[in-house]
Amino acid sequence: MLENLQYMSIFIEAIIAILGLLIVFQKRKNYGYGIFITFAIYVYYDFAKLAKYQISDNVLYVMFFIATISMLFVVWNLYKKK
Repeated sequence: MLENLQYMSIFIEAIIAILGLLIVFQKRKNYGYGIFITFAIYVYYDFAKLAKYQISDNVLYVMFFIATISMLFVVWNLYKKK
């Protein structure tokens, strides 16, 4: 049962990543890239964990730093909007 929640989470994360790209291409908003990058990293990480792929801790640290910076970009751009 709980494993099904993990699959659902990965599926939802993938939808969010795709919506990020739609924000870029249809709405012409650059912060969509940040949404896409962040959630694409989450999808990769969660799927790799579920599939028991071996990922170096250093790679994970860099990935999560990139995800954090990209979401900071999104939040900053949304905050600046009036």
